[in-house]
Amino acid sequence: MNEKTLTIGDISKKLDISINTLRRWDKSGRLVSIRGKNNYRYYSEKYIEEYIKNNLEDIFKMARNWVLDKTGVEPLSDFYCSSVYVFKARLDRLETELSKTETMREIYALVGGVIGEIGNNSFDHNIGNWPDIRGIFFAYDLKKRKIVLADRGQGILKTLKKVKPELDNNQDALKTAFTEIISGRSPESRGNGLKFVRRVIMASGISLFFQTGDAELYMERNNPNLDIKNSSTTFHGCLALIKY
Repeated sequence: MNEKTLTIGDISKKLDISINTLRRWDKSGRLVSIRGKNNYRYYSEKYIEEYIKNNLEDIFKMARNWVLDKTGVEPLSDFYCSSVYVFKARLDRLETELSKTETMREIYALVGGVIGEIGNNSFDHNIGNWPDIRGIFFAYDLKKRKIVLADRGQGILKTLKKVKPELDNNQDALKTAFTEIISGRSPESRGNGLKFVRRVIMASGISLFFQTGDAELYMERNNPNLDIKNSSTTFHGCLALIKY
């Protein structure tokens, strides 16, 4: 096999589908494998990426499963930004697509600004300190009007404790990140972009779900209060769902 392939176990993790279900899909022709040595099932990575594009049932679920996975594997290449340069190039393409939609012409730049701040924060906060997978998960579904970003970085609490050591839980760290200006001096200025994100959402039709560690936040237009609470799950890093 010359092209890059993935095992049935890899696909099971990436799509959150059981191996038995994948075997049934293979037999039925829904998601066909390539048979390798000893008759093992393999899948072309390009084929899987095309399948996901055409069957975007829940990109948020995919990102959530990725940050929760204990072992840590790179996302499929279409959703993986290994560097800030890859991220910015993909964000530019998304903004171009959004700008072509009549109903998005007034807010596409705001949506892009929110995505840019969250994605850039992931890279800025974790330079040289990625716990396992370097880079971010970045995917969008234009039909369902939602965008997902995620990273397996250190998380907001660990980042902010460097400049505000009295923080001792993820809820307080999340509130601080979205409401307080820590400092304008480098490196303390990292993370202040989330205050910009909050201002944009308060003034637009965009909503945001954001989780870091075991704390999650929800905010939307005309709601000045941050809805922050404990999550039933926990992970290192950040997960964001933007709807517009």
